[in-house]
Amino acid sequence: MIIGCEIGFWVLLGLGLATRYLWRMRRLSTALLIAVPLLDVILLAAAVIDIRGGAEANWRHGLAAGYLAYSIVFGHRTLRWADQRFAHRFAGGPPPWKPPPGGMARARYEWTMWLRTVLACAIAAVLLYGLAWLVGDWSRTTALLEFGGVLPRIVVIALLWPLSYTLFPKKVPSEADVPGGPSAPETAGSNGGVSSGETGVSHASTSEAAGFKWTPRS
Repeated sequence: MIIGCEIGFWVLLGLGLATRYLWRMRRLSTALLIAVPLLDVILLAAAVIDIRGGAEANWRHGLAAGYLAYSIVFGHRTLRWADQRFAHRFAGGPPPWKPPPGGMARARYEWTMWLRTVLACAIAAVLLYGLAWLVGDWSRTTALLEFGGVLPRIVVIALLWPLSYTLFPKKVPSEADVPGGPSAPETAGSNGGVSSGETGVSHASTSEAAGFKWTPRS
């Protein structure tokens, strides 16, 4: 069931983007993309039915809660990530957004992602303990509680990334170090800095792709 839902996630995502940008069927693509996160709801519902039917909980049931928590927190970002790349590759869209290359901007980005990870783990914990409560037999839901015990470790491990970028920030190339920057005669007056250029792209691509409003070039 878990493997089937994982495969279905990428199949629906691919079909949704293909119908939007290749076949220009916007309504159908919207329906397919909306159905993507519903797979995780179906997976968790199947886990509840399975356990309440007498089955003993195992790591697969815990993973179902984890998948749903991921979809709630990161699902939209995953759809936007795929949408930007598909639009850029097949519809002449702007280059996909990239995280800041370094400096404090990258540190802030990593802290934001860590906070999202904390939120996802918190939601997963609520779902796990809620599932155990629904079953009402703690002897059959030990695996769910053990799965929940892994979540704090994920939070601690994920903390290494924002800490590393904060304590040891990666140097951002200056405008003078960037090839074709303002120091070059043919590009004088342009936004030669890597950071500013990527920021300009990010606002455009994010605002369009976040709402799936990118219009392909004719």
